[in-house]
Amino acid sequence: MDISPLKLDIDELIADYAKENSTSLADFKRVWKAKKFSYLYEGRPKTNSGFFMQSLFLHCIGHFTSQSSLQQRLAGLYCLYCLYECQPYKPQFKIYLSLEECRQLKDFVVTVKQNGVHVVPALVKRMLDKGMFLFGYMNLLDDDSEKQIEELTALQNKRVNFACDKLFANTQAESYMHMDLGAEFELDSIKKLSKEYAEAKELALAEAGETVDIEDAKHILKSDKLLGDKIDEVVKEWDAQKEEFYERTGLSRGNELAVIDNDESGVEHHEYDDFDELTQLLE
Repeated sequence: MDISPLKLDIDELIADYAKENSTSLADFKRVWKAKKFSYLYEGRPKTNSGFFMQSLFLHCIGHFTSQSSLQQRLAGLYCLYCLYECQPYKPQFKIYLSLEECRQLKDFVVTVKQNGVHVVPALVKRMLDKGMFLFGYMNLLDDDSEKQIEELTALQNKRVNFACDKLFANTQAESYMHMDLGAEFELDSIKKLSKEYAEAKELALAEAGETVDIEDAKHILKSDKLLGDKIDEVVKEWDAQKEEFYERTGLSRGNELAVIDNDESGVEHHEYDDFDELTQLLE
């Protein structure tokens, strides 16, 4: 999905506002309306809506966390706010904000207050009160995509393991999850017995055919599959589903589930203090 043209539109909007040499949200909205910028969503994709919205949000975040002029940084924040409010999706996609970006937003609020731009603290407080932000740990602006995928996958696997550990504790679910169905059914013995039964049935009918007419009984020999073969198919399907479960969850094939700390996120709690500090700053 190439949204580069839409990002260029955002850059142009921010540049036009910066030329106004204004710090007012009302002036930004005027520039937005003059450019009929809400039509940006007319080009939205039919799939991957979350990726589309987060890409737009992330581009705006890159502007207000940059070292550009105050007007450009303000425009980045204003654009982020307007993109959220004008988005066509219900429920609305929240704006992903990492710990580092939250710290940068907090510093930006301090900076603009020192410059007498009082609308920004009120705007950010409104965004927090309305629950526009989705706070997380990953900094998507600085990390390369491959590293992001690796870390997010690892975090997801840890949380799945943690959930499974809690879910399967003191239950029979874990024993079923690792059960060898073939061994439970004694598959080898069943296959051997079913084969011997088929051979005995065929021999008995052959011997009977030497003395009586067995034409009406020959259909007995036309069984599609032996019982052992049918059970073997069930076992193979069981194993295939179990293998898929292992791949999806990242669980081991052993008898023990991975046990992790209760704080499965791997993030120390004090790292979230900036969120509280930002809220206190705006009160």
